[in-house]
Amino acid sequence: MNHLDPNRHVRGESQYLDDVPVQQGTLYAAVFESPLAHGVLRSLDFSAALTAPGVARVLTAADIPGENQIGGIVADEPLLAEGHVHFRGQPVALVLARTEAQAHAALKLIKVEIDPLPIITDPRVAAAQGEFIVPPRTFKIGDSAAAWASCAHVFEGVAENGGQEHLYIETQGAYAFPTEMGGVRMISSTQGPTAVQRHTAVVLGLGMHQVEVDVTRLGGGFGGKEDQATPWGALAALGAFLTKKPVKLVLDRMADMRMTGKRHPYSSDFKIGFDKDLKIVAYEVTFFQNAGAAADLSPAVMERTLFHATNAYFVPNVTATAFSCRTNLPPNTAFRGFGGPQGMFVIESAMTKAAEELGLPTHELQRCNLLREGDLFSYRQAAEMCHAEQAWDTAAREFDLAGMRAEVEQFNQTNKLKKKGFAVMPICFGISFTKTPMNQTRALVHIYSDGSVGISTGAVEMGQGVNTKIAQVAARTLGISINRIKIETTNTTRVANTSPSAASATADLNGKATEMACAALRKRLLEHASTEYTLNYEGLEIHDEQVLAAGVPADTNWEKLVSSAFWKRVALTENAHYATPDLHFDATVNQGHPFAYHVYGTALTSVTVDCLRGTYTVDALRIAHDFGQSFNEIIDRGQIEGGAVQGIGWMTMEEVAYNAEGRLLSNSLNSYKIPDIYAAPRVLDVHFLDTPGHPKAILRSKAVGEPPLMYGIGTYFALRDAVRAFQGHTALPFSAPMTPEKVLVSLYPEFVGINETATVARA
Repeated sequence: MNHLDPNRHVRGESQYLDDVPVQQGTLYAAVFESPLAHGVLRSLDFSAALTAPGVARVLTAADIPGENQIGGIVADEPLLAEGHVHFRGQPVALVLARTEAQAHAALKLIKVEIDPLPIITDPRVAAAQGEFIVPPRTFKIGDSAAAWASCAHVFEGVAENGGQEHLYIETQGAYAFPTEMGGVRMISSTQGPTAVQRHTAVVLGLGMHQVEVDVTRLGGGFGGKEDQATPWGALAALGAFLTKKPVKLVLDRMADMRMTGKRHPYSSDFKIGFDKDLKIVAYEVTFFQNAGAAADLSPAVMERTLFHATNAYFVPNVTATAFSCRTNLPPNTAFRGFGGPQGMFVIESAMTKAAEELGLPTHELQRCNLLREGDLFSYRQAAEMCHAEQAWDTAAREFDLAGMRAEVEQFNQTNKLKKKGFAVMPICFGISFTKTPMNQTRALVHIYSDGSVGISTGAVEMGQGVNTKIAQVAARTLGISINRIKIETTNTTRVANTSPSAASATADLNGKATEMACAALRKRLLEHASTEYTLNYEGLEIHDEQVLAAGVPADTNWEKLVSSAFWKRVALTENAHYATPDLHFDATVNQGHPFAYHVYGTALTSVTVDCLRGTYTVDALRIAHDFGQSFNEIIDRGQIEGGAVQGIGWMTMEEVAYNAEGRLLSNSLNSYKIPDIYAAPRVLDVHFLDTPGHPKAILRSKAVGEPPLMYGIGTYFALRDAVRAFQGHTALPFSAPMTPEKVLVSLYPEFVGINETATVARA
């Protein structure tokens, strides 16, 4: 079964927010942003803007009928600035006009007076000043402080990783309409319809039942629309609620880049110890997370960093501490991996540091420390159905790890101005929302009297193929053709109180709910068939739209059965609720069983560096991945390939840069580089690991959204390996992304000064 949407995409038939026909009387919104990153808001004069052509109204915090607050985890984020501004680009006012051009022209007429305050852009500076979003968290197992005495080898270091711009094709936006009952209906480009609904209701002073949010599909999300779609939806709704006219707000690309948060940059300290057999004895790590000016999802991202601080390795003594540091940058947010990649990068840096100082290939240290069945993570969940070693050994066998390494060494011996590098990247990623109550959803399934089926769930289609998988689940369960099935838009009125499409849990949660609803309908129909056609219920089934009795076709098919059930007043609608069982986590002691299961895999990466120019190619990325029992290999392979390349981008070229005043320097595609076809690996092999899957995964097909991004981390270490092959194994800092400029500096430290710092913030 292929993806349901590509044909529509290619023909231009797929409808996104900006394709919705504009209603008569629609006003267009434009956001007036703070020009400073931190200060006291003294005055705001928009009188000239009010008299500008086409302008209907200018809204400020004073116009909000409810509460001026959209913070989710922490209530620290006003919808419109009030009293202070905390980052450059923070919304201060909203202009509503008859055309988009008129709204943007009026922005230039607004005058603002702000008394500057000190600006912080570095998380370590924020930590030194006690600027924290939430108190620090520590995950601990064993006694790392006492364990150092038993270590034969101890290594320490610092690891820095940068942010990453989501750069979804469809920018942030919303289109809101007033309703006759005094509420608001909106179309929003969001991964979290319920979050937009909930916060909009707070802003407008309404019940959630008065706010309807509808999503057909997104032109990409990657986490950037999990929480950060909220302000644009709430602003559009505010305008519609107050003017009683439809209001459309869609950010242009540069505004989107300027005003929204990114993947969290981290600055981290690590210390790792090994025994004489090179088994890890202890690991201590401190993460300084650059959260930006408000909490957004930073506390949850920080927590997932701690969950993944040891990656795929067993470490008996761990102390991992994380600080969520408040800076004067746009609030950083969810991004594919949700803090996990940052934690994994640090321990891979620690493993590489140890290997380099011991004079060993890093992969030797990695292999002997992989997780095994029953090993405890630092949060005391046991590794169950653990495939870490199987993934490694399969990759080594299928892709000839030893041969790839030998090829690199032979090339480097015979080439002076080009060098190859090699790295192995194992992964272990937990699947579930780590906030246990979020692991629930519902599905509403209608069988119409003609035999067609409509399905509503809480899942948002954003290119990952979740609608296709849900349709497959329904078709399998009901025993009918997928052509009979329509996946409806995601709507807060049809399916309420949903979790966002995030955490790689969307297909599992919504697929399970769909399976339950369809199973109940199938049971009901077969019970009806047993009485209507005098058949033995125990031997009845539906297969390829034919009713079978003990494997023999009965005198009825799907359409006849449904029609008969309808005329006998059998319910053809079912609403199912699914909550992932056996999950629990006590955040007061940071222990529990937060994940339904883990996904494992191993990637082998080889690169070639041009040592004159600092440029490079990724020669091959070869992956053995734990898909479980995939029921859509085309979609799953696409997720692996896309995720891995996005991870390569984060590690090699996507450099988010702010200056000391909090101004975004990488503010366009002229200054921010993402992977293109030339940056992708020349060879990208994906091997489906032979594993049984997991019963808590839908049809035992494991989640595949986030885990593959972490394979891209291996590219960083392969580049580092190539650089060291050229310049004689000089110590290099662990600083990502490894851009061509940084590679060139690393190749010739005697000319540039390898420890020279850039004039931009860690961002």
